[in-house]
Amino acid sequence: MTETKAIQFDAPGGPEVLKLVTLPLGEPGPGQVRVRHHACGLNFIDIYQRAGTYPLPLPHVLGMEGAGVVEALGEGVTHLAVGDRVAYASAPPGAYCEARVMNAAQVCRLPESIDFRTGAAMMLQGLTVQYLFERTVPLKAGDTVLFHAAAGGVGLIACQWARAKGIRLIGTAGTDEKCALAKEHGASEVINYEREDFVARVRELTDGRGVDVVMDSIGAATFERSLDSLRPLGMLISFGNASGKVPPFDLGILSAKGSLQVTRPTLFTHIADHATCQAMAAELFEMVESGKVQIRIGQDYALADVAQAHRDMEARVTTGSSVLIP
Repeated sequence: MTETKAIQFDAPGGPEVLKLVTLPLGEPGPGQVRVRHHACGLNFIDIYQRAGTYPLPLPHVLGMEGAGVVEALGEGVTHLAVGDRVAYASAPPGAYCEARVMNAAQVCRLPESIDFRTGAAMMLQGLTVQYLFERTVPLKAGDTVLFHAAAGGVGLIACQWARAKGIRLIGTAGTDEKCALAKEHGASEVINYEREDFVARVRELTDGRGVDVVMDSIGAATFERSLDSLRPLGMLISFGNASGKVPPFDLGILSAKGSLQVTRPTLFTHIADHATCQAMAAELFEMVESGKVQIRIGQDYALADVAQAHRDMEARVTTGSSVLIP
């Protein structure tokens, strides 16, 4: 049995709980694959898990996505071969490591034109954008979307996806620089929420109507005002908790504000089915290979520097995607 270096934590807490350890690495069983990572993705869900917002059995290795090369296959795995370049976003966590054994169903063959860093940075965020725009609510060219945190990793992909599909995306961000970055990546309009009331500005930009859909990964700090930004019968997609969980609320608010709809999806429900996951990844790869979506990697960190990576993400000083290099 070989070994791998990995980032593990034994109890919930701040970035200081993340420890570099050496763990045994076995052979893949039926339906499994062993992947040697060239890069690993960093995402806000990792912070939620580390802090205990999304509890995990402990001790646990963090990380929901990675890219690398297939080293070994278990019985029954037919869509991959040893030596394939691959990328994935998958539950359970375990990607913060040099290599891992994992279920093969969500591991996707990575096109030669996409490098490992990009592969690791794009899967969770890119597949999230895919389900937001293609699977959650019917969206068509000419529809209007309000997207919070438009200069983050998911946001910059969303800006480009919307532009490619002819969807008008109004992005919010906390600095003029981040607003400019979102505009550069395809946002039709941008709102600096530190200087402007985004509800009032949305109403102004939509001639008082409101947007068709709000895509909100911020959570508690924006939830009610996101509802106020919607047109009657509009949809709020709450897909993250960067500012904390949305507190309980009276469902009657939705009828009072215009028969609104709210959903709280997760990527892992969408990709649980093997065929669906592979189809979603194929569309994402096509968008990247065509140049319609470019993955901006703002930060690289060594595996041992993961605590600093988490501090930077929590302080919201990162732009685009971040990756760990084992």
